[in-house]
Amino acid sequence: MKRRYDLDWIRVLATIAVFIYHCFMFFNPWAWHVKNNQTDPTIITGISLFMSVWLMPIFFALSGINSCYALQRRTGKQYLKERLTRLGIPLLFGVLILTPPQIYMERVSHGQFSGSFFTWFPHYFDGVYLDIGGTGNFAFVGLHLWYLLVLTVFSLLTLPLFLKKKPSISRELKPLHLYLLAIPLMLVTSFVDIVNLGGWDISIYLIIFLYGYFFLANQTFIEVVQKMPAFNMSVAMVTTIVFVYGFMTGMTDAGVGASIFLACVKGLNGWSWLLVIFTFADSKLSYTNKWLNYGNEASMPFYVLHQPIIVTVGFFIAEYDWSIQFKLLFIIITAFLIIMFIYQFVIIKVSFIRILFGMKGNRRKTIDIQTNIQTEEH
Repeated sequence: MKRRYDLDWIRVLATIAVFIYHCFMFFNPWAWHVKNNQTDPTIITGISLFMSVWLMPIFFALSGINSCYALQRRTGKQYLKERLTRLGIPLLFGVLILTPPQIYMERVSHGQFSGSFFTWFPHYFDGVYLDIGGTGNFAFVGLHLWYLLVLTVFSLLTLPLFLKKKPSISRELKPLHLYLLAIPLMLVTSFVDIVNLGGWDISIYLIIFLYGYFFLANQTFIEVVQKMPAFNMSVAMVTTIVFVYGFMTGMTDAGVGASIFLACVKGLNGWSWLLVIFTFADSKLSYTNKWLNYGNEASMPFYVLHQPIIVTVGFFIAEYDWSIQFKLLFIIITAFLIIMFIYQFVIIKVSFIRILFGMKGNRRKTIDIQTNIQTEEH
């Protein structure tokens, strides 16, 4: 089975995009763990809105695709074991080690605590952390690592369905049929409110996870998508403008009708961007090189580590009298260098630390596997 390098590129680039998005969170007006002494309600907020629509859906679509491929060469038991190991261990490590400092910095920056981290730490298990600025401290989802928890739950819930039904798409599929799949996203975005994470209700992520498995992993589906790149891009651009403008002008508070309209636009926008991104990657990024190999292995540790580092850097410079532009550049560069230093000189060197960050424990074995895959395919 030929490896799809386009999916690797999407994963690596999406991980970098999440990093940039969380750097923006320090400056936009939305609630976050640590905020700058000045915020930007215009450009940075607009970019944040644009990114929030497709960013986390990309990860769940990729996870659905990977589930499809994984179950072609693994039993259900092997699949679950791999998911629990590669997702559960980093989640547990994040909850116990990486999350407490972030909660502490949030409490200090919000004026909810005064004192050292070691004075505060015994209170980490006081109550359940439910929202930014709340009173509970124990963040069982690991803050930004909620994705790992949700994906683990989705993997458990959907396995019986995946084992029973394999992806199958008729050759009669027409290009415009693709947008019928946007209807459930539009309806759920408009009327379902269970738990909001990363800009979407959790039910949206389940739908996109299923779409990844049943549709985006299917070559026939991708071939149909490739027939309408200009149309998909047009829909994506128009709905982006409408959504960002509507959100920033207060349409969500302009009545039920306006709110439902904007929710429908958001659902359509998210789906159209997924089609655009996967089409572009399939046609332009179906190759590998040394940067992809490095980034593909580093993406999970980078994801696990990026927010704690961003929050820490932001915590120490929040009150400095620097311009927003300079602080943004400073955070991006400083946090990126710190993350890569820790990855390059600590994480990949020690087997048990690699496992904590969702990597295979034996680095030599990982390199050999990648080399064999590339040799077989070329």
